[in-house]
Amino acid sequence: MRATVAPPSAALVGAIACGIALLALLGLAGCGQDAPPVEACTDDNRTLTVGFYAFFAPVSYSADEDPTSAGFDTHLGYEADLVTALEAMDDTGLSFVRRGIAAWDDIWLQSAGPDYDLIGGGITILDSRTRDAAGRPVVVFTSGHIAFRQSLLVRAADAERLAGYDDLRRDVRVGALAGTTGEARLLELTGLADAHGALTAGTRVETPRGTLVADGSAIYTITAAGASPNLDGRRRLDPPSADLPQVIYLGDDAGETELLQALRDGRIDAIARGEVGNRDADRDAGGAFAVTALDAQVEHGGFTLAAKDAALASCLDERIAWLTDNRRFGYAEWLDDPTVFMRRAEIWNARAQ
Repeated sequence: MRATVAPPSAALVGAIACGIALLALLGLAGCGQDAPPVEACTDDNRTLTVGFYAFFAPVSYSADEDPTSAGFDTHLGYEADLVTALEAMDDTGLSFVRRGIAAWDDIWLQSAGPDYDLIGGGITILDSRTRDAAGRPVVVFTSGHIAFRQSLLVRAADAERLAGYDDLRRDVRVGALAGTTGEARLLELTGLADAHGALTAGTRVETPRGTLVADGSAIYTITAAGASPNLDGRRRLDPPSADLPQVIYLGDDAGETELLQALRDGRIDAIARGEVGNRDADRDAGGAFAVTALDAQVEHGGFTLAAKDAALASCLDERIAWLTDNRRFGYAEWLDDPTVFMRRAEIWNARAQ
């Protein structure tokens, strides 16, 4: 005789549903994580002016690429959602006004000036980027909230031919944005510069003031934190030997957008920049591009504040660590669910009450 099993009661069904929801919430909250601190970062409800690099999709970009448009100050992307979640966290005592920035050069130092309090835009954390031209520490970074690896973006037909940095020869034109870690790592990995950024002797540098020839000394140096003054406005590097690539500088006015267009129309053969942006461009290209030459070195990106705001940076670090669950939630998780940071903020608010 078969036993009769009574259907679950409505109360039991509700309890099961609540349990499933609780497990999901705990998964998002992180296992064993302490309750969040509730002390405000400021006691005066301070409004911070956030400057963001406008041309680094999908990490940080403007709704409209025209700097004269109203949409230029509308912040989109991974960092935009992270900042929005920061603002939504109770007891932080902060609000944000955002302004797009078109020029990349020394963008990280602008938080030390009068116009901006916080600077972002996919900026790799480097100690050398905390110092001004005189070597004085003027800004501090928040902790890293996104991981980067450098790579090459090439046309799909060239993926096998340009699979690694060793494949880059004189007939290969690599596009780069000056002053980025993409540029600096390209020069180091190909041998166009040493580990300190000194260009290899014989490298010809085309500048607005004429062509210079590097002699291997420090007066011809390019790093991710800047370059020798005589190399400002560089347009092209011609290698001293056939086993090294040309470097073509584009993007002063439109960032990566200009580089991508040059790759499409054949003016360059590769773009040296971070894997995140290259992967996104590869997806958008519908098979026309490929990502190659992944760098083994991992970098982390953060925001900068003036050195005098180090305490505020430390307070923001607590919030960023919560929102990312100490980097457990990063770019990949945001790409799968752009609400991940806002939902983390909601958990913070619920646990802080």
